[in-house]
Amino acid sequence: MTDPDPQPALTPQQERTVIEDTQKWLLQAVVGLNLCPFAKAVVVKDMLRYRVCASAKPADVLALLREELQHLAEADPNQLDTTLLIAPLALPDFLDFNDFLADCDEVLTDLELDGVLQVADFHPRYQFGGTEADDISNYTNRSPYPTLHLLREASIDKAVEAYPDASLIFERNIEVLNKLGLEGWAALGLGARVGG
Repeated sequence: MTDPDPQPALTPQQERTVIEDTQKWLLQAVVGLNLCPFAKAVVVKDMLRYRVCASAKPADVLALLREELQHLAEADPNQLDTTLLIAPLALPDFLDFNDFLADCDEVLTDLELDGVLQVADFHPRYQFGGTEADDISNYTNRSPYPTLHLLREASIDKAVEAYPDASLIFERNIEVLNKLGLEGWAALGLGARVGG
């Protein structure tokens, strides 16, 4: 008997493309525009892992999240600092993705890694509360694909020590993006090449 609702899947080439698109966004926007002053060192030292969930099912994303949280927790922090879990086919609607983050927190708690690891989030349609969809401030958290950023609490603590007034980062980012504008962002060519 065949599955009446077959789920789309990615070819190995599409998975490579998803990673390439994410790397381009990371290098040109996150590091290039200095949206996160802590990201450059992790990228330069090659302490970042990319994982792609080829399924459109949120349950499969959660299963891979569980696996990746455990992997990161057990890895040597001097070798692996952070993981980007990219789900190009899952949760295209931002509100659904936003609701899904509660499930991600449950996985973190279930693994007893709350306070050890953290899950941050990026999405192609990211929208802060109280903003319009095309507000440039949303682009600080816009990635080519729905993405979960797994990071160590200890790394955040070190970053805050090095950059004590972290609230200024967001203000600076808004200033940078306002200067860049929507046309400038579009000119970076950071769109997704896989999926809908």
